[in-house]
Amino acid sequence: MKKNKKIRNKVISIGLKVATIFVAFFLMKNTVFGTDNPLTVINNLSTFIFSIVKAIGMILLLWGIVQIGMALKSHDPAQRASGFMTLGGAVIITFAKEILDLITGG
Repeated sequence: MKKNKKIRNKVISIGLKVATIFVAFFLMKNTVFGTDNPLTVINNLSTFIFSIVKAIGMILLLWGIVQIGMALKSHDPAQRASGFMTLGGAVIITFAKEILDLITGG
């Protein structure tokens, strides 16, 4: 009985995967147009990646603030140091594009 249930679950899982691929491949047809300048594509990708990095940095920034607040409440110096290191790293991650632009002069 258990073997039949496992096989049925496996078949359902495979069926769902095939249905998902079918929907993605046949029903979601998008037309993709190229650009005249390939550097535009690279610049857009760079902007997208840096926006993801900035979002991760903002999350880490909030987590660092929470860690510092919890450390101040519990009077734990190790947690306070960890919170300040997280906060400092998050600031660097958040402003990575601006820092690189300052360094490269771009």
